[in-house]
Amino acid sequence: MQIASTIKDVKDVVKKWKEEGYTIGFVPTMGFLHEGHGSLITAAREANEKVIVSIFVNPMQFGPNEDFDSYPHDLDRDSKICENLGADLIFHPTPEEMYPEAFFTYVDMSVLTEELCGLNREGHFRGVCTVVNKLFNITQPDRAYFGEKDAQQLAIIKQMVKDLCMNVEVIGCPTVREEDGLAKSSRNTYLSPEDREAALIVSNTISFGANLVKEGETDAEKLIAAMKAHLKTEPKAEIEYVKVVDGETLQPTSTIQTQTLVAVAVHIGKTRLIDNFSVR
Repeated sequence: MQIASTIKDVKDVVKKWKEEGYTIGFVPTMGFLHEGHGSLITAAREANEKVIVSIFVNPMQFGPNEDFDSYPHDLDRDSKICENLGADLIFHPTPEEMYPEAFFTYVDMSVLTEELCGLNREGHFRGVCTVVNKLFNITQPDRAYFGEKDAQQLAIIKQMVKDLCMNVEVIGCPTVREEDGLAKSSRNTYLSPEDREAALIVSNTISFGANLVKEGETDAEKLIAAMKAHLKTEPKAEIEYVKVVDGETLQPTSTIQTQTLVAVAVHIGKTRLIDNFSVR
């Protein structure tokens, strides 16, 4: 397995692979890998002849009061995980490599970025779309893998690829959870033992909501009210949103049906957690 820190080095490797006819799977990450990332790398390994993992904490997608400076880093640990899972190349650039001083181009999207996390994270998805666009251009993958836990991000990337006619297949992979149900996230490391226990209300509420839908609930307002009431049983939970939206357009919907996305964002102490379920 190789580790590259420059765009040129990655492009040189990719050019050689393309000339040799290899298919490339790509997994973009911000590092501090967990089993959720591992499932994406494994899926890429199973379907492609070469696998690239990027490890880059993208400053452009963090707001001024968010956790860029404290986001967990451990390249040695991440490298071992990637190697054990069969990755062929890690791309680990600096911010200066990705965004040199004379950098003036950004990727903006409307509609899909204005709901859910976009309501309170101004500029976040501009940063996501810009960096993913750059990473796709650098790695030129046949397939790229994203977790369904970040459902809005997945929908946005799929729309960007469609709108900009990119030659990459975007594949969503199921959310990976801890044994007690909490969705895997690098930010889970921020949780104190007390907050970690309180955080279970998030995944519990997702299960609660999914069961209501299975039992026949189709009214979005009633589902939202029930899920908010369930979240409020945990004193540490500060609700940012509970939303019922169309799974593709991410616009609010009043009726729950196939492809409806039910998503929540909750703060436990200083840690922001998201989770969701889709109606299949």
